[in-house]
Parts: sequence; structure tokens; C-alpha cells
Amino acid sequence: MKIAIVKLSALGDIIHAMVALQFIKAHDPSIKIDWIVEERFASILDYHPDINQVLTVNLKSLKYQKNALWKEIKKVRRYAASNNYDLIIDAQGLLKSAVTAKFLGKNVVGFDKKSVREKLATYFYTNKIHSPYDTNTIDRNAKILSKSLGFSITPEQIHQKKSFLYFNDNNPLLKKYLKKNSKNILFVIGSTWESRNYPKEKFLQVATQLQQNVLIIWGNYAEKEKAEWIAARSDYVQILPALNLNDLKALIAKMDLILGNDTGPTHLAWALNKASIILFGCTPISRVYQTHINKVIKSSSIVNPYKLNKQDDSIKEIKVDEIVTLCRELINLKTSAF
Repeated sequence: MKIAIVKLSALGDIIHAMVALQFIKAHDPSIKIDWIVEERFASILDYHPDINQVLTVNLKSLKYQKNALWKEIKKVRRYAASNNYDLIIDAQGLLKSAVTAKFLGKNVVGFDKKSVREKLATYFYTNKIHSPYDTNTIDRNAKILSKSLGFSITPEQIHQKKSFLYFNDNNPLLKKYLKKNSKNILFVIGSTWESRNYPKEKFLQVATQLQQNVLIIWGNYAEKEKAEWIAARSDYVQILPALNLNDLKALIAKMDLILGNDTGPTHLAWALNKASIILFGCTPISRVYQTHINKVIKSSSIVNPYKLNKQDDSIKEIKVDEIVTLCRELINLKTSAF
């Protein structure tokens, strides 16, 4: 059996769907899996032993290049013609992912109308699966990817998952930032919206109180400026150079703890079975699994998962002492055993 999984973006969403791969293969090792993804996120899937092909699209470009539409359609049709999929699973539930899935073949499974925000997407599915939109994101992904294939993935199985990100550990530069005589802690200080970002002043206070080797990643100029502001005021902070996704995976695999906002790079920690704390304000904590080493701290605001409030900056209310206390608990844990 040959299947295509359509999960185009974003980084965290792709990671939350990838956990299902190991269970699909355990259920039926003969299944061949291709993954359709936006090209800027493709390398998060690199080296994965359970994926036969990573096939890319560039639908993001359609916002700026309207004439690119036919190019993308032809590309997806080529994927369909050369692979002859038995089943296509749209694990995203958006109109763009549903249309992409339909171009890949006739037998398309997706969420039903009560399980998605963009209900038009459901018209492109031959079979539909119910999984309420406000339930846990990881469980939703696991349900559609398993039930489409006639089995189920339990929360207990997910809690016992194997690390599922793979990388080439060939960048000697990363090792230069690590220290053997202290804990190595990664700060993820940026995200899509400013209201999702914990204040730089409070990140500085956390670093100052922990007195460990703190590394900061950044993805754009504004984030780099924040990182420089923090580093200029602390002897415990180093700013990392720009990293590609392969090097980011390799780096996180070496860290003792990852602390950051609700954004893709922070979610890599859970995928790699590394200790982490995710700070939540205007987004729901139902996006993650909490474990004995993967924790969340949520502000007091109430979040409507169907309509996120981008003006909700309650993440600023989270107390530094609460973060520091939890950090100290986690970096004293032995995180290798599951």
C-alpha cells in the first residue's frame, strides 16, 4: 500500500503529525509513505526512516506570484502520475491542503465539517473522520493518520514514543557553544505573533537566576536584536548563528533544557525526548503533550481555540520565579530514560 500524507505547514504542526509515523509502520511495515510539505519546512522530515519520499510544494509563493499557480498544479499532478497512491490523507484540514490532496488522487481522507475551521475543505474528501478541533492537536493528528488506515494510536503509546527527528550531526560549530561544566539551556525567544512572545527583560532575569550556559536562537532581524539585547546584559548568554533546520535538530538533541514560546523550534524538544518548558499566553495548551520532562506554563487568560485573540499579551504575566523553579527541577532530572 502506498499513501501520501499532506501536512504542508507549519513547523510545529508537522512535528505533531510526525509522531504517528512510527506507529503506522509498527501496524504495517509494508506501507510506503510519501509526505507532501511546503518546501521551506521539508528538511524537518529529512533522514526519517519511515518516509519514502519528501515531496515539496511552494504554495506560499502564490501570495506574491499569481502565475505560479499552474506550476504548482503541474508539480502535484506529476507526483500523482508517478506514484499512483492508494490513499491520500489530508492531516491539515485547510482548503489549500484539501485541494492539494485531491490533485494527488481520488481516494482522499480528511476531517469532517465539525472538525475543521475551513469547512469547504471537506468537499474534497471521499471519507471523513470526526475529531473535534478544540481537542489535543497531537491526538487529532494521530487519529486521522491511524483511523484512515484501520487502526488506532492511544495516548499511552504517544507517551512512550521513540524520538522521531533525524539529522546529520556534522556541524562542528555547534559544539563550540556547549559547556561541560554547566547545564546547556536553549532559549527560543521568538514566534509568529508578538503577543506570543515572553518579554526579553524576563528572559534575561531567568538567565541571570539560573546562571547556566544559555544559548539563544533567532529567525529574523527582530529576534536577533532581542537576543543581542539579552546577551549584552548577561555573562551567561551566547547568541547562536543562523541555523538551518538540520542544525537546529542537532543542537536541540544536545541540550539539557529548552525554554521558549509556543512556536515550532520549541516543539522539537518533545519530538527529540528532551526536557522543555513552553510558555503559553494567547494560544491553547491543548497543542502539546505534557510529560515528566515536557512542561507548560500558561497565563491566566482563557483561550478560544476557534478564534485566537492576537491582542492577548497575558504571557507577560507569567512570573520569572515560576519559570526558574521549574527549570531547576527539570535540569536535575535524568532525561535519558523513558
